[in-house]
Amino acid sequence: MSANLPSDLNGAVERLIDDALAEDIGPGDVTSSSVIPEALRFKGVMAAREDMVVAGMEFARKVFHKVVPEAHFEARVRDGDRVAPGTVLAVMEGPARGLLTAERTALNLLQHLSGIATLTHSYVERIAGTGAVLLDTRKTIPGLRQAAKYATRMGGAQNHRMGLYDGVLIKDNHIAVCGSVAEAVRLAKAAQTGKVEVECDTLEQVAEAVAAQADIILLDNMAPETLRRAVALVAGRAKTEASGGVTLESIRAIAETGVDYISVGRLTQSARAIDIGMDWAAEEQP
Repeated sequence: MSANLPSDLNGAVERLIDDALAEDIGPGDVTSSSVIPEALRFKGVMAAREDMVVAGMEFARKVFHKVVPEAHFEARVRDGDRVAPGTVLAVMEGPARGLLTAERTALNLLQHLSGIATLTHSYVERIAGTGAVLLDTRKTIPGLRQAAKYATRMGGAQNHRMGLYDGVLIKDNHIAVCGSVAEAVRLAKAAQTGKVEVECDTLEQVAEAVAAQADIILLDNMAPETLRRAVALVAGRAKTEASGGVTLESIRAIAETGVDYISVGRLTQSARAIDIGMDWAAEEQP
């Protein structure tokens, strides 16, 4: 079963894998080279140990093939699949030394990305039927931005801006420097950089943002009742995004206020690694 990545992600994945392997292997895997006969071949089975949403199968495959180009890696599931404990995710076989050298890096990436996808899916389930769309944020581990945002998509979220370069989001400190919400929006509109989103902490700022014709209004750390009032005030003249302190326990009430989007930093900032096992069985030798 193939596990293709979007073409625009391939370069980032290659860089990530190169860095991860260099970090782990350094000048060489002294354990495997010391205790594993060079001619020995192994067959490995990678399996889920808990309920999970899969993300990162192609990352794992690329790790094994980077270390052992001749290794056979067969994915049994696709990214985005929901699987139960015991599900076989992949089988691989080839030279034992190389497969053991690659094992931890492959698992680290797959466990981390599947953890993000699994947590994201939990949030998506909580807001089902409300019409609100779950967004991720820029709160990612440095160097893992594109991979983490790929994982949130596998869990059912949409990506917010990838970085500072692909969308205007005027935050509180921008407003403080500019002097007002209206002035910050005016300057951003004049720069003709595309849609303008502005963060608002109060209903007064929301009214100011609407008057300035902001395209998206980020409603920061507002309680559900205040969010309802903000949505009514905007009255469809801009999109609304709730953000700040959103949890699995609170997201449903937030979604039911009528906001268009809810952004959650926890998706990429706080997701735990999923438990995935890899068991090895020596193949019969010639």
